[in-house]
Amino acid sequence: MKKSILIAMAIIAFGLTANAQEKKAESKVKHLTYNEFLKKVWDFEKDPNTFNYKGKLPAIIDFYADWCGPCRRVAPIMERLAEEYDGKLLVYKINTDQERELASAFQVKSIPMVLFVPMEGQPMMSVGAMQEQEYKKVVEEQLLK
Repeated sequence: MKKSILIAMAIIAFGLTANAQEKKAESKVKHLTYNEFLKKVWDFEKDPNTFNYKGKLPAIIDFYADWCGPCRRVAPIMERLAEEYDGKLLVYKINTDQERELASAFQVKSIPMVLFVPMEGQPMMSVGAMQEQEYKKVVEEQLLK
């Protein structure tokens, strides 16, 4: 009986620890709505011709959908990047099914699509899933240079 209770407690504790770690990693990646995008990234309604980044750190914006297999493979990479570059880089996600206006504004036709936003200059776009090292290379060479 005692052994069963200890095993049950260990399983519950492990589950809580795993959930806490998962939530901690996810908490670094912020989901954006249309209005949040306008406030935090670029208000293209006011100035559609000139990209004027509003953020205080460079950013990665992952356009994705829950049903997309390659998007699901990219999601943990984005979480690790958000954790590794915490305080140096912002990582955002935009669900293209829920934020159709944003997907349309960026002419998202294939996902995952990742927008790399430097502090100065124009954003760069990547379509399709890349390896983690490739994302890091862009971050290091283009966003944090």
